[in-house]
Amino acid sequence: MKKKACIISILVLFCIFFINNRTYAAPQSIPVPKINLSVDNASSPTDYVDNIKLLLMLTVLTLLPSIIIMTTSFTRIIVVLGFLKNALGTQNAPPSQVIIGLALFLTFFIMMPTYTTINNNAIQPYINNQISQQQAITIGEKPLKDFMLKQTRQKDLQLFMDAAKMDPKTDTEHTPIHVVIPAFIISELKTAFIIGFLLFIPFMIIDFVAASILMSMGMFMVPPAMVSLPFKILLFVMVDGWYLVVKSLILSFS
Repeated sequence: MKKKACIISILVLFCIFFINNRTYAAPQSIPVPKINLSVDNASSPTDYVDNIKLLLMLTVLTLLPSIIIMTTSFTRIIVVLGFLKNALGTQNAPPSQVIIGLALFLTFFIMMPTYTTINNNAIQPYINNQISQQQAITIGEKPLKDFMLKQTRQKDLQLFMDAAKMDPKTDTEHTPIHVVIPAFIISELKTAFIIGFLLFIPFMIIDFVAASILMSMGMFMVPPAMVSLPFKILLFVMVDGWYLVVKSLILSFS
């Protein structure tokens, strides 16, 4: 009788649980708000064009990180800081987030005069309907192109001018920006590698001295990097390395 009572109690509890679940179950179809982006409700061709421009602007924003990296001083700075971190031999100090953040703010500092000129001569007049969009692009392109041409080697620029089958006598000021950008990038990479090589030399000397001392003492099982790392950090702090590196990077764009 006790077993039957227990079975009946379990069945009753199961039925109550099942009924409650059916009662408070979520509906099978949940209304989801629709998100729609279109060019409807335009009363004139001008409205259609403005809506299409907005779509194009949103598309350009997805490419903004690449534009910032490839047309500014960011490339040289981040490569040099990466070489510096490898030369020091520190694994995660400073972290990659700190290196990228420092490179970004140095880029903002170096590019501020160029951005100010673009804003004053192109963006603000366009916002105030003083110039057309095409005029704003043409005016805003010139300061950025002048900055890149100032840092671009003539040899690299000539390479892409020849690849684009342009007239060799074309003035650099009239060179299209799609030719200037790749020439500027490879020039920046070459400059960054030269600076990185110069950064490696003093730290390599410390590594060689530490390895020679360990070999002369017969301590073949001790990694030279373990001994040289404190001395490299000490040397970098004593000469105020961050000040010198940042100063050199800023002056390299002047």
